[in-house]
Amino acid sequence: MPELPEVETIKNDLSKKIIGKKIIDAVVKKPRLVKSGAKKFVKILKGNAIQKINRRGKLIIITLQKGPCLPAGRDFLLIHLKMTGQLIYQKRNKIIGGGHGELEEKKLPGRHTHIIFEFNDKSNLYFNDLRQFGYMRIVNQQELEKTLSSFGVEPLSREFTLAHCREILRNKKTSIKQVLMNQKFIAGIGNIYADESCFLAKIKPSRRATSLTEAEIKNLFNSIKKVLKLAIKKRGTTFNNFRDADGNRGNFIKFLKVYGRDRQKCKRCKGGIIKKIRQGGRGTHFCPQCQN
Repeated sequence: MPELPEVETIKNDLSKKIIGKKIIDAVVKKPRLVKSGAKKFVKILKGNAIQKINRRGKLIIITLQKGPCLPAGRDFLLIHLKMTGQLIYQKRNKIIGGGHGELEEKKLPGRHTHIIFEFNDKSNLYFNDLRQFGYMRIVNQQELEKTLSSFGVEPLSREFTLAHCREILRNKKTSIKQVLMNQKFIAGIGNIYADESCFLAKIKPSRRATSLTEAEIKNLFNSIKKVLKLAIKKRGTTFNNFRDADGNRGNFIKFLKVYGRDRQKCKRCKGGIIKKIRQGGRGTHFCPQCQN
């Protein structure tokens, strides 16, 4: 699933390519992936334009310019890629994509393309989703605020302080990893970056959050920020040939210390072997020797 660094990269990528562009048509091939109703969705988007693109957690928020068919106030297009969603921008022969990395259409639109945006400059934006868990939704300002109220703190924001991190972890009887991945507490961290943050902090992700000492909380807090900042700088973890708006591949995969490295030697202590366990239905990676 694309996490904060991947979604941030996609947001930055799309901002360079589609802001200000007019949508001349929106084609919905899988109506159930549009949570606000396909007919309303197309009506609002057709003839509208992209004003701004933001991100909250793993959610992409596109602010639409006010069009002739809109009621008073702004409308927003929400996009969540979930497990296997992709957004692929194409103009002539140039293709730029982001999202889940294990699926890449040779030809666009492909059999996993479910929603298509056609812009006034003859460029297109394709929403692909192999497992069809992702969605799009049109909301007004009030609905947007209600949606965002369920999100926890952004881990790279000023609001995410050491004191806030301590408060989030306090009295939580679940594992550290489950706390980190709970979007109601911290927005945007998923499987990859929870594992990597715990590794950097030398903390076993399966430990109870209540077991952390003050020093360990501080170390984990700093590790979360460091891992996410580096992942954004490296354009996220990408497993294929997707490129960003500048033609760069996401290459944080080169910097992964534990995720996807089960049964391999630990890069830090050299003596440990990375172990993978099932935790809350998800794979969790750690080094039994240097994570306590």
